[in-house]
Amino acid sequence: MRNLDEILAFNREFVANQEYEKYQTTKFPDKRLVVLSCMDTRLEELLPKAMNMRNGDIKHVKSAGAIVSHPFGSIMRSIMVAIYELNAEEVIVVGHYDCGMSALDSKKTMAKMTEKGVNAETLSTLQHAGINLNKWLRGFDCVDDSVKSSVETIKNHPLLPPSVAVHGLLIDPATGRLDVVVNGYDYLEARG
Repeated sequence: MRNLDEILAFNREFVANQEYEKYQTTKFPDKRLVVLSCMDTRLEELLPKAMNMRNGDIKHVKSAGAIVSHPFGSIMRSIMVAIYELNAEEVIVVGHYDCGMSALDSKKTMAKMTEKGVNAETLSTLQHAGINLNKWLRGFDCVDDSVKSSVETIKNHPLLPPSVAVHGLLIDPATGRLDVVVNGYDYLEARG
């Protein structure tokens, strides 16, 4: 059975059996948190359990590597919406050890694009139009530094309220252990 067909068949039973009732909550995060994490499959259930989060506790935003690549991109917009429209009061960036973004090689990724049918001329046209695909597809060398960079981008955003704490954590995708990279409370206290 194809994935979509399987999903829809399951969903019909899910709705018919009213299994959704145990997940009902409001659109406002109970713990007033927005969490930016990597999209790694190992974190799908592990991250919320390791952080003691249930459905409805947080606004969860995901990107490859938990990277905020542009201060006015969709990740940052989602964080701002969570703060201004959905009552989030803190942000936590969660990277993880053994992240695929640390091994990302833009040239290899572009080669895979052509193998899967993207025309090499398209890649060339984009490059000549000023789109730096090497930079756009770049990963990072150090996950700690990447988390710090995302925290800095969020913390220094001109539209972020000064009272919002921005934290940075690393999670072990095997055990769920959390390590603090940036304690946002320390920054707020130092600022006075």
